[in-house]
Formats: sequence, structure tokens, C-alpha cells
Amino acid sequence: MTSLVVKIGGHALDSLRPTSPVLVGLASDIARLQAGGTTVVVVHGGGPQIQTLLADVGLEGQFHQGLRVTSTSTMRYVAMALSEVNLAVVSSFNQGGLVSVGLSGTDGSVLSAAPLDDVWGRVAAVPKVRADVITSLWDAHFTPVLTSIAVDDEGGLLNCNADTAAGAIASSLGAMLVLLSDVDQLRRDPDDAATGVEKITMAQLLDLVATGSARDGMRPKGLAALDALEGGATSVLIANGTRPHALASALARSIPTTEVVR
Repeated sequence: MTSLVVKIGGHALDSLRPTSPVLVGLASDIARLQAGGTTVVVVHGGGPQIQTLLADVGLEGQFHQGLRVTSTSTMRYVAMALSEVNLAVVSSFNQGGLVSVGLSGTDGSVLSAAPLDDVWGRVAAVPKVRADVITSLWDAHFTPVLTSIAVDDEGGLLNCNADTAAGAIASSLGAMLVLLSDVDQLRRDPDDAATGVEKITMAQLLDLVATGSARDGMRPKGLAALDALEGGATSVLIANGTRPHALASALARSIPTTEVVR
């Protein structure tokens, strides 16, 4: 049986209405895959929603190397915003006939991690994954929809980057990883859309990360792809989740897509 981890985030989630074309299209694509025997778990981010909530309460969002700096007080609002996104995504999927269950990384301790570094505060390192929580939902014919909040050894909440979480889950399941955000492809020059690449090796991607060419939000995507492949994921695709039926189109290579290969 083929397994697929789909991460969606960025401005692909700007609209959280049940009738959002992005969510409706994603649910339809997943349903078709499941009908063909593929098991799917969805991991989502919520950067714009977090940023909006922080602004509403007078907190400034800060980033370091593509990751949100998360103080203890910021963590509270991160959890609130991601929970809202999770409810909306699950509601949309269920409304469209894709029977889904929402959970966070704290449920069943499906994502457990140590803090990454004091520079980031309550940000998770690459998490350990309890894959049995996901597979048990598959066995019950549910589609898991996971928000990337992890738990530490003391039960504290950690902000786990959604790309990082998805990569760790794909690694633990030996699954294919599809990273859907709001850019078409990985670029050799992040400021030039014409430098998008269709296929890149792990060594070439590592060089882009090391030189800073894979910067900002693309840096954690690149690291997640590398970690996933090193840990046993079968393959990694990066594509633009704002396009209609982005998942099906990325798998068919009918939209600009970057494949990361060993």
C-alpha cells in the first residue's frame, strides 16, 4: 500500500471557508487517491493566521533562518491560531465527503521533541513520531489532519514547523512527501522565478541550504526534504498549493514541481 504525507501551508490557506477552492480541490484529490488504495495524512501550517492573531494582541512576529521565534507567550497564540486552522480544514474536508479527524502533535504524543535552541525559544527540533497513531486512524478509515504542535518531555507545547513535522512523519511511515505552499518550485536564485528546478539531488539541495540560496520559508522545506529522504521517505515533491487541484497536478507533473531525489 502506498502512503502519502501532504503538507499544506502559507497563502494556500488564506481562505478557510468550507467552499475554499484549495480545500475542496485537495479533499477531492485525496479521495481519488484513497479510492486507488493510497493512504494519506495531511499536515498543515498556519503562518498567516498566526501573524494576524499576534498583530491583534500587539505582539510582533520574528523569524530566524525561516523559523518563527516562539516565546512562551507567543506559543499560546500559535496554538490558538493553528487549532482554528485545523478545525476549518477538517470541517471543509468532512463537508466535502472526506471523512477526516483533526489532531495536534500532542494527541497520543504523536509528535514529541526537544526545543531546538534558545535562539528560537519554544520551537521544536525534528520530532519523534508515533506512527501507530496515524496508522490506527487509517485502519478506521479516517483521514488524519495534523497541526504541527509537538510536546516536550515535560508535557510543554512546542511550535514545530509544519514542513519539519511532515518530513519526520514521511520518514517514519516510509511515505512519499508532498510539500504544498505558495511558490511553484524550489529556485536556485530565490529572487528569480526563472531559476526554478524540476529535479534536484540531495547533495545539490544541501548546497543551496548551506549557501543561503534556499532561504526564508524554503530553508525548512529543504531541510525537511533532506531529513525525510535520509530517514526512509520514498520521494519528495515541492509545488504550489494555491493552484487548482494542486496535489493531483503535482503528482502528475502537470504544474511546475520540484522533485528531490537521492
